Amino acid sequence: MKTPAKEADNTTNSINRSSFSLSSPKFSIYLVAVFALIVVLFQIQSLHTPPSWTLMEKIFNNSCLSTNSLHVSSQEELKAMASKLSRAVTFLPLKDLRYASTAADGHTWFMSSMHDMHEPDEVQHQHFPSEASGGRVLCLRGRDRRDGARNSYALAWPETLPPNATLARGTTFVSYNHYDYDNIWHGLSVLMPFVAWHIRSQCAAGPPARWILYHWGELRTDMAPWVKTLLEATFRGPPLKIEDFEGPGGGGDRAATCFEEAVVMRHNEGGMSKEKILEVYDLMRCRSRVYCGAKSREVNGSSIGMTVLMRDGPRSFKNASEVIRIFEKECRKVEGCRLMVAYLHNLTFCEQVKLMSLTDVMVSAHGAQLSNMFLMDKNSSVMELFPKGWLELAGVGQYVYRDLAGWSGMRHEGAWRDPAGDRCPFPENDQRCMSVVYKNGKIGHNETYFSEWARKVLGEVKLRKLTVPVSINPVSGRCSCNY
Repeated sequence: MKTPAKEADNTTNSINRSSFSLSSPKFSIYLVAVFALIVVLFQIQSLHTPPSWTLMEKIFNNSCLSTNSLHVSSQEELKAMASKLSRAVTFLPLKDLRYASTAADGHTWFMSSMHDMHEPDEVQHQHFPSEASGGRVLCLRGRDRRDGARNSYALAWPETLPPNATLARGTTFVSYNHYDYDNIWHGLSVLMPFVAWHIRSQCAAGPPARWILYHWGELRTDMAPWVKTLLEATFRGPPLKIEDFEGPGGGGDRAATCFEEAVVMRHNEGGMSKEKILEVYDLMRCRSRVYCGAKSREVNGSSIGMTVLMRDGPRSFKNASEVIRIFEKECRKVEGCRLMVAYLHNLTFCEQVKLMSLTDVMVSAHGAQLSNMFLMDKNSSVMELFPKGWLELAGVGQYVYRDLAGWSGMRHEGAWRDPAGDRCPFPENDQRCMSVVYKNGKIGHNETYFSEWARKVLGEVKLRKLTVPVSINPVSGRCSCNY
């Protein structure tokens, strides 16, 4: 029979053994085994999606290592691991020279390690953070404007951003442009996909907090005023903020800026169905008209507006007054027809919107001013003119406004190509003729052809206005316009 004194001795020995066991060899083996199990679980998880810092915290907190006796030690381990993850963030060049020969194809040479997300009929894009990025956000570093290979990108978890990085709140739109942002056509074609993404989210996200513009990976800090105002009208937000990474928190040359949410576009309208593209131009048209206070005309009215767009310099008319006379003569033959002549570079964005809202037939030389066509009512007509040599040497770029007409619901009524022009010092089909002579050539006229062409188009427009209803507000849901 045990005496009370012996029971007390046994209890004391048991407590001593328990205290001693924390530093015993058996416990050390046990501790190593637990860490090994955590590493194995961590690796299994990472085979499916990149592991997150939140996952590591859950593993530690749910393990036996989260007991009070080891809480401080586990927290130190977490901090050490966070520091390692932060320092392990790897930045890659925005412009990958390995893909210079296929710079605009596939994953492109811009952020070449990333693949786009693409749902049927929708715009190709990248979205951070997302399931595809394993919950990681996009980080950018550098602001070089001459060499895109000196600017870089990386992905990081919000809890373990790279050292000295700042986190920019709100939604950021990141645009890649293979050409430039000063030309309104090139600017429009690379920025309209962001409107598609906006519509896809039912216009619920509101305007972006900032835009980041890249050309060949080189930072750009401005765009054509026409494009800028169009985006402000479409997103119904404050003046556009184009990031320059200057000033406090701007990142500078070496410090990184990471983004709470980022959407990246690099394929223009790539992947979109014609119906989805049409939705984009419908939204931009109606919101531009609301923004500018352009009043809608009488639906199915008898008036017809014919506008001749003029140019100075390259691709201008050799005899502008004669071209105007020919189209004015044909317009006078049609009841309710009014001829308007404009140099768009002399007009503000809203003046251009109002002019286009009154135009049923646009006559113009090939050039960026044709980008305004989507601001006309749907089913309006476009008549395009070219200098000599374009058909043979200009390539697919000469058809972009024919495509735009189809995408925006307009009717491209064909093109007239001047058979006469300056002589090329090289053989006629030599590609150098395009850059040296034909690209900036001027356009003549053919009265007989122009008269017959105008007569045919005006007749069809008059008939169409009497029989085909005009959709004033074709966009529905949260993206609608309130006329």
